[in-house]
Parts: sequence; structure tokens; C-alpha cells
Amino acid sequence: MKVAGKVVVVTGGANGIGQALAETFHREGAARVVVADLDGARAKTVADALGGASFACDVGKESDILRVIDETEKQFGPIELFCSNAGIIGEFDPLSENAGGSSDAPWAKSWAVNVMAHIYAARHLIPRMRARGGGYFLNTVSAAGLLSQVGSSAYSTTKHAAVGFAENLAISHKAHNIRVSILCPQGVETNMIRGMPKGPQSHDGNLTPEEVAQCALEGIDRETFLILPHPQVLDYMRKKTDNYDRWIGGMAKIQAAMRETFGKK
Repeated sequence: MKVAGKVVVVTGGANGIGQALAETFHREGAARVVVADLDGARAKTVADALGGASFACDVGKESDILRVIDETEKQFGPIELFCSNAGIIGEFDPLSENAGGSSDAPWAKSWAVNVMAHIYAARHLIPRMRARGGGYFLNTVSAAGLLSQVGSSAYSTTKHAAVGFAENLAISHKAHNIRVSILCPQGVETNMIRGMPKGPQSHDGNLTPEEVAQCALEGIDRETFLILPHPQVLDYMRKKTDNYDRWIGGMAKIQAAMRETFGKK
């Protein structure tokens, strides 16, 4: 799909990958870029610089997602590309004393933002896209949804769920001319990764948000389901499925090294 002339919504668009996506789509000639973010003031700053529009939005709330969709289509016309980009790391424990955590709260928040936000967008856009002959979803997930995230079971689990939902979304609605891509980078120079201890997600180097956004644009242009800004991830996926036990053993060694490193601090 060509972005030029399209109405585009980007959630989590106030900074990082989301901001870079918004800026990239604007440069490509999108008819209007709508920036939605929990930080409404920052979203407005980004949108104003692009001649776009903004909304304060908690993507974990269905009513907020619906409001963004309704208001965007009322003001600017049909949404042709919806980028469900917002995400959170949740609890990150490099010592990982208990993968189940100690309470439901971080799991619930991660589930709402990393999974349900994608579902809410689809729930309210699919009927509209079907009625007008098609549309496009770009869901920012993570390489953690294909591999894992040492130190954050909630992040890893919810990102795996996000991949599963996107697969079903693509399968269920391919016949309706609704296309789906998942954006799955490893380390990216964003506020999220700066707040985490250095781990395997940065092993192959951190990309800039702009580099990731360019990969996303190229993937959308080709209508590729799996977009990998770090191409090495494909090889890691193959090694994982080729010998799952060996892969788990290798990841356990990484976990042990992190316990050793951070247990001394």
C-alpha cells in the first residue's frame, strides 16, 4: 500500500518509534497524520509540526480508541492505515526471581496496552474497512513476540499474544482486502530501552526510531506481514524452532549471566 494520500493514525506517536512513523508518513505524502498518545501535549507538538491532528488517548481503554477513530473519520475521512504502536515494558526484573511476578497489576496493564489496544482498533475499524473495500493495520510488536524477553515475562507473554492476534487478523480478513503488518525490532533508541538494563535485545545494536520507521514504510509498501528492522531475528527464529530445547538452554544462560551481573549491584 502506498501511504501517499491516505489518512493515517499513529498511537504512541508522541515520541520514539511512533513519532518517527508519523514524520515518515507525512514526508511520504499522507493526506493527514493523526497522532494519539497518553501525553496529549506532546502529541499535539508532534502533530502541529506535521500539519496533522492529535488526541490524548489511553490505548488500554476501548472508549479512547473508539473516540480517536470516530473523531478522525468525522474530521478527515476514512482511516486507511491504523498504526497500533503504543506499548509498555511493564515490570523489568533482571534477577527474575519469579516469572509469575508478585501481583496482577503489571500483567493487567501490559495486557491492556500491548494486546487489547490492537483488539479494540480492529473491533471498531474492521466493519468500516470491510464496508469500504479494505484497509491496513500496522501493529508494532517486538522481536520479543517472536523470541522472548529475558527479565520481563509480562512483556514477552503479551507480545507473543499480539503476534497471535495479528496473525488471526490477517488470516480472517485477507479476503476483505484488509492487510496487516507487524513491526518487530530488537533494540531501538527510545525512552523504553533507555530505562532498561542492557540486555540481549541490544546485542545486534540499537537502531534509531527513524531507521525502524523507514523499514516499516518499506514493509507496508510491499504489504509484508512480518517486518524485521533487525534481519538477524529471522535467523534466531529459525534456530529457535529448529531445536527448541537448545534455544531455551541458551536463553537460560543469558538469564543466569544477568542474575550474576545485577545480583552484585
